[in-house]
Amino acid sequence: MKLFPSGHATHPQWRMAAALVVAQLRAQIALPDHASAPTLGLVYITDHYASEASALLEYLDSELPGVTDWTGTVGVGVSANNAEYFDEPALSVMLLDVPADQYRVFSGVAPLPTHPDATTSGFAAHTALVHADGRTPELSELLAEMSTRTATGYLFGGLTASRTASVQFAVGGNGNVAGQGAASGVFDGGLSGVAFAAGVGMVSRVTQGCQPVGALHTITAAQDNVVLELDGEQALDVLLDTLEVTLEGDPQPALRKVRATLAGLVNAGAQPQGQRRTGHFGTDTRVRHIVGLDGTRRGVALADHVEAGMHLAFCQRNVAAARADLMRICAEIREELSPEELEPLPIARNATAGGSISASGYNSAAMPSPAAGAAPQAQRRICGAIYVSCSGRGGPHFGGPSAELQIVRHALGDVPLAGFFAGGEIAHHHLYGYTGVLTVFVAGD
Repeated sequence: MKLFPSGHATHPQWRMAAALVVAQLRAQIALPDHASAPTLGLVYITDHYASEASALLEYLDSELPGVTDWTGTVGVGVSANNAEYFDEPALSVMLLDVPADQYRVFSGVAPLPTHPDATTSGFAAHTALVHADGRTPELSELLAEMSTRTATGYLFGGLTASRTASVQFAVGGNGNVAGQGAASGVFDGGLSGVAFAAGVGMVSRVTQGCQPVGALHTITAAQDNVVLELDGEQALDVLLDTLEVTLEGDPQPALRKVRATLAGLVNAGAQPQGQRRTGHFGTDTRVRHIVGLDGTRRGVALADHVEAGMHLAFCQRNVAAARADLMRICAEIREELSPEELEPLPIARNATAGGSISASGYNSAAMPSPAAGAAPQAQRRICGAIYVSCSGRGGPHFGGPSAELQIVRHALGDVPLAGFFAGGEIAHHHLYGYTGVLTVFVAGD
């Protein structure tokens, strides 16, 4: 793989923005270190362009006839290398230099096979980029089922975020699943995206952006979405003790602290690792709102179903925690890509393909230990990145416009990047909130 051509622009008129993006893409395609004939396009638009999604996709398809497959969706913001466009008309496009037999676009019209084994076409899904409509019934179950259609079970992506139409782009050609090419390419509802085969090297990490403010507890009694006991003690008392507040007298100061607090949940039977290892939540933790306090039963109500045996840690969102955790996952990616080679280079480098999954993310490009005195391998590098961040994050949460993307660029270098600000983030087979999911594509030998 070579560097992925990418472009981004903002303009009140979608056609002007799209023309600027196409000009950027064509200029990069002509460069020797960029892909000259990519066939897979990734397009993210803000909801200002949602009503013109079909016309916009038709324009891109006509201006870039070599791109036979498209996937993407809408967000309240879109991201690019070192820049974000939040709550303004904009689009971000990246063309992936992935062999046609190593990916497959899917949607409700052309779903992935129910088993990840190679089909008659020779394609076997290894992992998948997923875009989903948050209004879809039983979405969590659908994501879990979708993960079984890949060999690793690893999904990454996010939910559409729009104040108008919640559109998704999914159109395939060049020999993909029958029926896909006949679709208009713009969908509303359900799941869509692109699956990748084992030959596509990538590394993915999740940043929660929340800092634990207390110990990790075990839920010992619960009903529906109400935690009744933590480690045998009444849950509300544990929460108040953790925050060092009381509801006696004037409860308002305590309630303000409670409103600024969330709960990180880990499924029963899972062994939480992230908090103990790094001081931050790992991908085994799902952060959920505290939606109420039950004074009668001394319980704490959460925006999720809870049951005895699950683990819980109270946490808070703040700028320092979000920046530190984002820097952490970038450092983990750098470690995967051999820091001694990355440090002096503007573009990160990596090695050969081979799959593994860790508690903190997904790695389908495991790095063997370099031989002593081995020369840096120039062909091992990041070719492009996809970053899906929560619509509740963005530059302002990190201290200024585009600050979140500037952290990513500082850590990974000047690499092509596209992404969007979502209504919920997808990693593994879980749905998250207030997170960022960073996935980099890596060139092998």
